[in-house]
Amino acid sequence: MPSSSTHPATSTSSQTSPPRSVSLPNELLLLAESQWLFTEDELLSTPSILAGLSPAKERESRSKGVNFILQVGIMLKLPQITLATASVYLHRFFMRHSMVEDKAAGRPAHHYYSVAATCLFLATKVEENCRKMKELVVACVRVAQKNPGKVVDEQDKEYWRWRDTVLQLEDVLLEGVCFDLSLESPYKVLFKLLCYFGEEHNKPLRNAAWAFVNDSCLTCLCLLFSSRTIAASALYAAARHCEVSFRDDESGRPWWEVVGVELKAVRRALNYMAGVYESAPSRGAEGGSVYERTPEDGDEWVARTRERRESGSGASEGGKRGRDEEDDWSGEREEKKTKLLGNGVGNREMNGGHANGSADVHAEPQGDDGSEEGEVEP
Repeated sequence: MPSSSTHPATSTSSQTSPPRSVSLPNELLLLAESQWLFTEDELLSTPSILAGLSPAKERESRSKGVNFILQVGIMLKLPQITLATASVYLHRFFMRHSMVEDKAAGRPAHHYYSVAATCLFLATKVEENCRKMKELVVACVRVAQKNPGKVVDEQDKEYWRWRDTVLQLEDVLLEGVCFDLSLESPYKVLFKLLCYFGEEHNKPLRNAAWAFVNDSCLTCLCLLFSSRTIAASALYAAARHCEVSFRDDESGRPWWEVVGVELKAVRRALNYMAGVYESAPSRGAEGGSVYERTPEDGDEWVARTRERRESGSGASEGGKRGRDEEDDWSGEREEKKTKLLGNGVGNREMNGGHANGSADVHAEPQGDDGSEEGEVEP
């Protein structure tokens, strides 16, 4: 396992060359992504909420739609990136369309399961992981009816109902997401960051960060922050949990500046996810959250993820202050570590594992009243 202070090797000519940074995504992708970022107040004015749906119910319905995507995707053995792309399409679609009928505004109702199936169908084509229409429809019917072994053929009326719904809704979905189909996946960015800092083989750190991104798909985080910020927040949360720090670069820049994100935005994203866990704690978990909140405007050394480079024979004053704070918090950290390890965050695998406290991707779809529902008509 690499040391927590592992830093990319640099050549002797780095003193005369510009500081090394992680390569930024395509500028066109950044511009397209910025058009789909909203404030938390704007998320309280979605078409569904304006039509009378409560904010809590709207968030729950989004989560159920993403959970439907995950279950169908697992049945079809689709990659995690494809499922994440479909979840982003779903969240963006419901920023312009309603889940309930709004007669005053002339908006028809779109059930989140129907939209979820269509988003997955579109994502398989965009990410070039295509599946036959029949395979997708059969999986949707089985998940909707909670019967994985159900025999579905072309003689089944449910087959044609789902097939027609997906094909008819595809055009509406394309228009709803403004044909912005190319995305910068936070999974790809996160893996680049792990490789850049030499921590790709640090399994606890890697799995904890991967679980953070998995859990974020169930929330509106992709509507609040860019994919790069989400990936950096995942790395930040995992580093705090696993007590890993990243050394400053040759110019003395902290790791978040090297990555190209603001520390305040990273902390806001982490606090948002902590709030999600606190509002819906998992059964059997203590405290309700696996992430520790951090003041957005607090001292950067509070993050405990930065390691300042030593100059000469001794460390800088900032590094000394950081070590003093580490000593003051040693008891608190040990208590927090014991509690979090009890929840088993760092023991999830990269292939779709979720941190304790999130919705289970294998959980069965539930009805609008919170109870399990039977057959769902698109």
